[in-house]
Amino acid sequence: MPKIVVIGAGPGGYETAIRAAQLGAEVVLIEKGRAGGTCLNIGCIPTKTLWKTAELFEQVKESTSFGIKLENPSVDMAAVKARKDYVADRMNTGVNFLVDSYPNIEYIEGYASFKDENTIIVDKGEEKVEVAGDYFIIATGSAPLVPSFEGSRLENVITSTELLDLDYLPEKLVVVGTGVIGMEFASIYNSFGTDVTVIGSDILGACESEITKRIQSIFKQKGMKIEKGYRASKIEKSANGLTVFAENKKGKVVEAEGDLVLLAIGRIPFTEGLNLEGIGIETNRGGVVVDKDLKTSKDNIFAIGDCISGNVQLAHVASNQGLNLVERLMGNTPHIVEDVVPAATFTLPEIAQVGKTEDQLKEEGIEYDKSKFLFSGNGKAVSMGETDGFVKILASKDHKKILGVHIFGPHANDIVHLGAVAMANDLPVSALNKTIFAHPTLSETFMEASHGLEGASIHTAKVAKK
Repeated sequence: MPKIVVIGAGPGGYETAIRAAQLGAEVVLIEKGRAGGTCLNIGCIPTKTLWKTAELFEQVKESTSFGIKLENPSVDMAAVKARKDYVADRMNTGVNFLVDSYPNIEYIEGYASFKDENTIIVDKGEEKVEVAGDYFIIATGSAPLVPSFEGSRLENVITSTELLDLDYLPEKLVVVGTGVIGMEFASIYNSFGTDVTVIGSDILGACESEITKRIQSIFKQKGMKIEKGYRASKIEKSANGLTVFAENKKGKVVEAEGDLVLLAIGRIPFTEGLNLEGIGIETNRGGVVVDKDLKTSKDNIFAIGDCISGNVQLAHVASNQGLNLVERLMGNTPHIVEDVVPAATFTLPEIAQVGKTEDQLKEEGIEYDKSKFLFSGNGKAVSMGETDGFVKILASKDHKKILGVHIFGPHANDIVHLGAVAMANDLPVSALNKTIFAHPTLSETFMEASHGLEGASIHTAKVAKK
């Protein structure tokens, strides 16, 4: 059996190592920090822990409409941070337990650097060890991108890593960046009661445009200030903290003041110290260049996840790239469909999508049918008091393929997987409509939208013909 060396124990790395071990390989897993990587320790999981607190706080503030009387609820950020740390620690312990349960996985803590294409040197602090292998998989993830404009490194100008470690609630927060990371934190802190200003070129630009328009309206109703179409150019200290200056394409400048400024303009591949260029591995702006099979310029060295140049930066993409990769390395046929990738955005309300947007289909000249069902027509959503949003399904004209699913509303990030399963298995609309959905559930919104494609949605009012 081959010896597979995995560098990085984030979701991509540790899941890849475990699957390789299940298939009988001898595995070495190397990690410089805590098992679980960015996602588990300073990314996805801690952020969603804060998101749950924000969701609960919003429900508490609206509790009188449910017949519950509470006076002056408030957020204790020290306690919020403590819970966030507990969740991350518990998950970290779980990953360590999983890895330790496989006798054919050797776990090494330290910094990895390639000596040559067949050997890695791991710096453990007090000693250095050499690790040889048949195959190497680079899974080192990404790091926050810090821009080079003036003031970007001032005190209280922070990235998501530092924001997740706050034990107090800032009075004013300026978020530079309107992608998923920026908008999730903006939504969370807005719900906590912080005065939030968001600056960026476009709001959640990868999402369905109908959703982004609606959510901007909801954010503004909640008091969030949105400076759309602007690019931050500098940050200065001011009497009240920090001032961010931003400019649009016409040269107009806006200013935003905050106690803290969150830089959330993206993430870059992290390959520092690996000595990739030294052994002849091609890189592009720090990211590893790979072919369609995730192979680098060396036949026995591969890369997965965020560290790949131009790769989709999602934890589940990294994990499934790794799972398919080790299947190939062990002589099996990969079975995961890698081009059907659901995306989850944990704003309040939630946003989820899989497949093409309407704008993309129009740009590509693809004809399609669509159906939309509102959460306001769903009994479970009404009982929950969460009626904002909808489920939209885009299908081919013959209804034999689902082209895209876009959801905005309660539990959107769970419901979207109905669409992902259909797309990954090439299920036609008729196959979806054979399924009985339990009542009352939020998933019935997906059922109604699917039935709507065939003119059979029971809870959609008939539109009179003109």
